[in-house]
Amino acid sequence: FLDPAHPYTADIDIFGAASLFQFLSTARTRVGEETLASWLLAAAPAPVIRQRQQAVAELAGKLDLREDLAVVSAAVALHPEKLRAWSAETGLGSARAPRVAAATLVLVNLGAMIAATSGGPVGLPLLTLLLQIGFAWYWRSRVHRICADAERALRDLGVLSLLLGRLERETFTGDALRSLRFKLDSEGLPPSRRIHQLSRRVELLDARRNELFAPFGALLMWTTQAALAIEAWRRHHGPAIREWLDVIGEIEALTAFAAYSFEHPEDAFPEIVEGEGHLAAVALGHPLIADGRNVRNDLRLDAEQRLLIVSGSNMSGKSTLLRAVGVNVVLALAGAPVRAKQLRLSPLGLGASIRVMDSLETGTSRFYAEIKRLRQLVELSGGARPLLFLLDEVLSGTNSHDRRAGAEAVARSLIARGSLGLLTTHDLALAKLADNPELHAINVHFEDTLDRGEMSFDYHLRPGVVQKSNALELMRAVGLEV
Repeated sequence: FLDPAHPYTADIDIFGAASLFQFLSTARTRVGEETLASWLLAAAPAPVIRQRQQAVAELAGKLDLREDLAVVSAAVALHPEKLRAWSAETGLGSARAPRVAAATLVLVNLGAMIAATSGGPVGLPLLTLLLQIGFAWYWRSRVHRICADAERALRDLGVLSLLLGRLERETFTGDALRSLRFKLDSEGLPPSRRIHQLSRRVELLDARRNELFAPFGALLMWTTQAALAIEAWRRHHGPAIREWLDVIGEIEALTAFAAYSFEHPEDAFPEIVEGEGHLAAVALGHPLIADGRNVRNDLRLDAEQRLLIVSGSNMSGKSTLLRAVGVNVVLALAGAPVRAKQLRLSPLGLGASIRVMDSLETGTSRFYAEIKRLRQLVELSGGARPLLFLLDEVLSGTNSHDRRAGAEAVARSLIARGSLGLLTTHDLALAKLADNPELHAINVHFEDTLDRGEMSFDYHLRPGVVQKSNALELMRAVGLEV
């Protein structure tokens, strides 16, 4: 799911090794993984976020349901892409007319045979039998494909039936999960019953392999009629299969969030508010950092305080702060709990320039890659939602004069478009951006402590500009003579 061109996923470790997705995902099916990934890739509307929060809170307490779904889906692989393709197949046309024709031919042939034994024309049964043979021959290739595709699809539908059957037995109290459960029923019947109907039709095909039944099957056009009955089921219930898969995907994504909530009950659900761009966090930490090492910080961004300029020495926590903010915003706008005591935010877009890379393949320098990303963020800032931007060591690939002029221009452009965000830097000249009233910016910083050659960090965010640098000390610590 990792797309280097996406405005934040690579920068804040949403996918890949040791990522948020790897940390969260309990999905056992591909459709569950796809749904969870899509939620992390794009923010949901505020009403959907609230519905998901309600569903996650209810599922967190349903440990038996979550374990049952995990066990069922782990037993046999489910291939949603194959089921979707099979359910959407339209190349065979309507099965109704051929079914009527096949049944009519069988009845006419049986009637002719009965009439012949009672003194009727002997040639009539032969004529109707030839018509049957011709009909079956005309449909033979399509019948073979229907049978083969249905038998393959039924293996996946069997797994889907087990998952759906478990959901059918569960009682939900919240509107969000009850609405999902309601989507499963097709014309008043639960999906497991519908899938059982298909299973019975596929089982009828097995009779064609019985040598004793084969002559009667040929006379009854058994294989053709069974295949056309299967095709009629597929055409009628194909759209429902796609709906069932979507529900399973949503349930698995919700249970991933629910497992996180169950294991971290102290993590709060964020409050989603309407209005201008707004983000206020109390005791915000990074969800991928263990509790014993996770230092929490408070921060606020709103109309009066739109930009935090974060200074600090190397390894003091600047980049981790940006990622903590970004990851928690992704969780919040997906409907999950966040690693914070309290988080209040408006619906936001998100864009980051933290891990931009040069490319030998495309002949792109790191600086050029960065300014392309900055242009992407400026373009995103004109969207329907205010943009939350996260800029790490902005424009570090150029001289101090150009860095300050460029950073100020980019920040001014973003702020003028209603954005808000954080900007980290080693260059203390950028701290003077807070003097520009157009930016509504304040300076904050991280500090380090040097004691007998040992450097330590407390990772607490403080107001103002950092007053010292540890670059030379770090160089000496690794053995460089400076």
